[in-house]
Amino acid sequence: MNEITLIEAVNRALAYELAHDDSMVVMGEDVGVNGGVFRATDGLQARFGRERVFDTPLAETVIAGMSVGMAAQGLRPVAEIQFMGFIYSTIDQILNHASRLRNRTRGRLSCPMVLRAPFGGGIHAPEHHSESTEALFAHIPGLRVVIPSSPSRAYGLLLAAIRDPDPVVFLEPKRIYRLNKQAVEDNGEALPLDSCFVLRPGADLTVVSWGAMIHECQQAAELAAEAGVDIELIDLATIKPLDMETILESVGRTGRCVIVHEAARNCGVGAEIAARLAEEGLMSLMAPVRRVTGYDTVMPLFRLEEHYMPSTARILQAVNETMEYV
Repeated sequence: MNEITLIEAVNRALAYELAHDDSMVVMGEDVGVNGGVFRATDGLQARFGRERVFDTPLAETVIAGMSVGMAAQGLRPVAEIQFMGFIYSTIDQILNHASRLRNRTRGRLSCPMVLRAPFGGGIHAPEHHSESTEALFAHIPGLRVVIPSSPSRAYGLLLAAIRDPDPVVFLEPKRIYRLNKQAVEDNGEALPLDSCFVLRPGADLTVVSWGAMIHECQQAAELAAEAGVDIELIDLATIKPLDMETILESVGRTGRCVIVHEAARNCGVGAEIAARLAEEGLMSLMAPVRRVTGYDTVMPLFRLEEHYMPSTARILQAVNETMEYV
């Protein structure tokens, strides 16, 4: 079993499902001939043909609208939006049609579509190429929002998203597309949606994060361990709907929680987790819930990018301040 990167895991999952489900199609800007801007669909058109892997016009609204129509009529479209900063024109179709189709037709129709997009900063990209606005989609009823943090989870979660009978926004943290490799068996086994993954058990403090920020959280957990702080690290993976049961169980044991995300602080997913902890787990908390996040501003250009994004040092500081409560 060879080791692959996250972007290769995405490609492998798409290829597996194309080979095993004739109703699946892949589409987007430059996904066919060029294999996508990050090569997520590299080689798929040559293998499966132009009718199943095809290029679209530079029109995100059209891409989303076509996906809704195809999904409603029995296909399983997987559409790529080149960067999350270009995704906002799709919200009309996603909010008004994709997420409501099952409810609107009283179950007669469903919308098994996946909208893929690279998201997040860290690659020195210009404006609109480094967005982390996952909370916009997490607010939409009837929609799942999934974010992998490693090659194995990218493979298993994308398979699950494609097979889901309802629409899924699948956001891929491009900063870690090629950061590391992992052994991933191409066996078609999906991972569960709507579930957290406990990456590291611990007894002193719970850290909750997702996507590329898991990398910094792992570093912080290792450094904290050297100082005698035992961190339990949870990868949220599916940010809508939230698996609060796992988080509440963890915080029930540790009594402390730090939430880390790259997105802006105001109304971020971390705020919802903190609110739910206050509502349902208050008696377990021995310290205030802390958030380590991006700032409430547009992602800056690359000279200031590293100052915007949560760092290992900022996460450690939050951990240490939380541990001061006894």
